[in-house]
Amino acid sequence: MNKSQLRNIFKEKRNNLSADEVEDKSLSIANLVLKLRIWEKQYYHLFLSIARHREVNTEYLLHILQGKDKNTVVSKSDFSNRTLKHYLLTDSTPIQLNSYGIPEPVEGLEVPVDKLDVVFVPLLACDNNGNRVGYGQGFYDRFLKQCRPDTLKVGLSFFEPVDIIETNANDVSLNVLVTPRSIIKF
Repeated sequence: MNKSQLRNIFKEKRNNLSADEVEDKSLSIANLVLKLRIWEKQYYHLFLSIARHREVNTEYLLHILQGKDKNTVVSKSDFSNRTLKHYLLTDSTPIQLNSYGIPEPVEGLEVPVDKLDVVFVPLLACDNNGNRVGYGQGFYDRFLKQCRPDTLKVGLSFFEPVDIIETNANDVSLNVLVTPRSIIKF
């Protein structure tokens, strides 16, 4: 299957999850993330979930990061050039939904990409080689290409990996995928 077909299939699969299933699976994912050997790091990039798209609820991970006194970084999208700017998330960082319903910082302390140690990556589907299918705009591929080579890319998904996904030169694969049932290292 190509990415477009997988995107449609997994959007539908996510839309078929109940609100309770999204919460239960998100909590299971957060509990498994606790088992990763990443907690000596300092800067963690976290996407803020789009609730209406039934994305993994990252609020659980946010509480873990705050409890461990880690620097949490969130992004703001620039749709004119499909890039992301990254801001330190603090108690005083104003968050607002953009026109696409994405929660984003309005302003704040910008964090350079080379500071990021771990990036939690949103996705719709992933294959057994760590290739991912997102929403198709390339925001995360552009962003992940800017990260240091040793930055750990951790995908979060409600679903187990699928067969090989078509790839292109712009794709950046994951190091780890965390689902409600497993941790898969690539």
